[in-house]
Amino acid sequence: MSQEVVYGLHVVQALLKGSPQNVSELLLLRGRKDQRLQKIIQQAERNDIPVRFIDRRILDEKVEEGANHQGVVAICSGKAKIHDEKFLFDLLKQLDQRGEVPFLLILDGVTDPHNLGACLRSAEAAGVHAVIAPKDKSAGLTPTALKVACGAAEVLPFVTVTNLARALQQLQQAGVWIYGAAGEAAQDIYQTQLTGPLALVMGAEGSGLRRLTREHCDHLIKIPMAGEVSSLNVSVATGVCLFEAVRQRNG
Repeated sequence: MSQEVVYGLHVVQALLKGSPQNVSELLLLRGRKDQRLQKIIQQAERNDIPVRFIDRRILDEKVEEGANHQGVVAICSGKAKIHDEKFLFDLLKQLDQRGEVPFLLILDGVTDPHNLGACLRSAEAAGVHAVIAPKDKSAGLTPTALKVACGAAEVLPFVTVTNLARALQQLQQAGVWIYGAAGEAAQDIYQTQLTGPLALVMGAEGSGLRRLTREHCDHLIKIPMAGEVSSLNVSVATGVCLFEAVRQRNG
């Protein structure tokens, strides 16, 4: 069975909370004692996950060179799961029952696995409920995407849809507002209210949103640019947009 390594306090804690069945062993830095680490140990014990304390040198060897594991590494079995459209709409029902406001990220044809991984990492950190992408002409959960995501793909639902335009319509019917990021939009993201049921749509590298996707958005928004560069990398733009929404939603 293949194994994956997930590291970092926040990501491992989220993994133990959301998918403890995927963790086969927890490796912790010998001698480290603090409250956040104790919470992780308690989560592992509740789920009968073996915990091993090891020296920093051995822990460093478990992750990529220079990575900040914060003294916490989870060894996971299996692969990150890809969900379907039924999962997405079941999730919306669950959020409604829990009184939570949907917060979704949609990637319209992002093909670079590095960008996908970075978007997943930002989305998980921002508290997004799910990331949605078309099945075709989009990057999948490749080893590169998983590595860049740094564990986010194991805890954040990744949903692939056959027809993105139809999925957008269904989301609208479920009460979710669709905001597409486009450089030529008249509406500034910092002047846009992003506090309600929200799906943020980011376009492909270079070409941006496809025509049909653009037509199915309720609003188009842009990041104001002060320099000579006309656009940002999609993963950077995603982070900017997500955390402006977080700022508003937590305000």
